[in-house]
Amino acid sequence: MGKSKKQQKLSNLECASFCSQMTMVLHAGFPAVEGVSLLLEDAKDVQEKAILQVMYDEMINTGLLYPALEKTSVFPDYLLQMVKIGEETGTLDDVMNGLTHHYEREDEIEKSIKSALTYPLIMVAMMIAVIVILLTKVMPVFEQVFRQLGRQMTGFSGGMLALGKTISNYAIVFITIAAVIVGVFVYFVKSSRGRRAFAGFSRKMHLFHGLYDKIAACRFADSLYLTLKSGQNPQKGLEFADELIADKNFSKKIKKCSQKMEEGEDFAAAVGGAGIFEGLYERMLVISGKTGETDETLETIARQYEREIDQRMSSYIAILEPTLVIILSVIVGMILLSVILPLMGIMAGL
Repeated sequence: MGKSKKQQKLSNLECASFCSQMTMVLHAGFPAVEGVSLLLEDAKDVQEKAILQVMYDEMINTGLLYPALEKTSVFPDYLLQMVKIGEETGTLDDVMNGLTHHYEREDEIEKSIKSALTYPLIMVAMMIAVIVILLTKVMPVFEQVFRQLGRQMTGFSGGMLALGKTISNYAIVFITIAAVIVGVFVYFVKSSRGRRAFAGFSRKMHLFHGLYDKIAACRFADSLYLTLKSGQNPQKGLEFADELIADKNFSKKIKKCSQKMEEGEDFAAAVGGAGIFEGLYERMLVISGKTGETDETLETIARQYEREIDQRMSSYIAILEPTLVIILSVIVGMILLSVILPLMGIMAGL
């Protein structure tokens, strides 16, 4: 649970780990302050100890977990609000258990997105490296062969040779450009603002449009499940979901759902009318509303969306891998053929 800077928010995995440990403590019948004390005794990391010490000192004074978590400034706002509700309603153990599953799901989604982005980027980097080596190291060798035969490389092969020489002569410029591109990529990956900007850009691409809708729907179902499980009404859950998802397009659906509920529609009908869930999940929610199992159904829907997200990510990788290999093969093949075919013609005429 340690962080290099106290002000940095904990990662999804760190939040899941903390909530899981607190769940075990609370289910065992220990008060929250005793749980924090146990975690403090077992902590090995210096930063983790510092965070837990701040929490423990605050809990000694207040007896509450929420102000202790808030004082550390490292826990996400959503976790803080849910813990506050759990303490107010006496369902802190259930809330912590629900938060454990929530942040585990968030971590899995984050890993799926990173793996779906990282693998193609590695492939693209390898493609660029192969092409650069071909242009800067291999093409000059063919140029020497042509010169020894009294010929010059022209046309497409000549253009590739000129490009290779340009890359060699201005290597520092190209390296600088590459470093800037890498820096921009790291910014998009590491900063929340960058991730939001990238998400907004990729949503406009047809390939990723459905994916982000599924991620938002998964988070919506998970958020509503937690809120209802803690004893709050669906309207409160919609507010939390809107803050958690932070997606402009999905936010419109949430506001539409809230408006329909204010007009008298029940929760399931409002969700369906707002277009938040797809047909099957909408019907599941309607039936659960009649049987009084809405919270359990929302958890089931969240798990199903998580599986669909994983499948969609896997399908993207399955499509991109052969596509990139084919593109690389075509480019390399064109460059080599542009040299080898004229060379074979020259050799045949000797």
